[in-house]
Amino acid sequence: MMINDDVLLAWGATYKQVAARETVFKEGMEGRFYCQLISGSIRWVNITDDGKEFIQNMIEPGECFGELPLFDDLPYAASAIANKDSVIIRLHKTIFHQLLKDCPEIHFEFSHLLTQRLRFKLLFIQELANSDPEHTILTLLNYFKKTQKNICQICNKVRLTRQQIADMTGLRVATVIRTIRGLQEKGTLTIDKGKIYC
Repeated sequence: MMINDDVLLAWGATYKQVAARETVFKEGMEGRFYCQLISGSIRWVNITDDGKEFIQNMIEPGECFGELPLFDDLPYAASAIANKDSVIIRLHKTIFHQLLKDCPEIHFEFSHLLTQRLRFKLLFIQELANSDPEHTILTLLNYFKKTQKNICQICNKVRLTRQQIADMTGLRVATVIRTIRGLQEKGTLTIDKGKIYC
């Protein structure tokens, strides 16, 4: 979902620059802003006590993130960390609520986005019960190809690292590497200069 920058600015939103590896917000913090990525890349993650990340979502420009506290008044359910230098636009929660009331078409689009994200989580919960890494990775990549996210629509290059795929699926990196190599041998995926194409 992309709310036009000019609309957000007219409602009092401000830009914020975030450096690579900087935390935008941490799991457990109070959520006070609607956040939308303008440029760069953000990962939305849960971090275990031993520092391992589980990626909930990779945020691309034009997407919002951290929206749950806007509606349930609970803390952030995950942390948002910049993958590279990024720019976000933020609108205070109370003003965002008024924007949704005054602009029902934005509210409808926002509801559509939340439904898409819930559908992805339901799909992936089912995949976590699957013990076949090949099926899990292909399901993830096929979903991204279908939704035009994390895969270049022109050349089909996967814009995720093997580590990020592992962090999204709960698989070990070595398993992801081995499985992707096996999928290349079967002709399902192509690897060229270390980049994955599907």
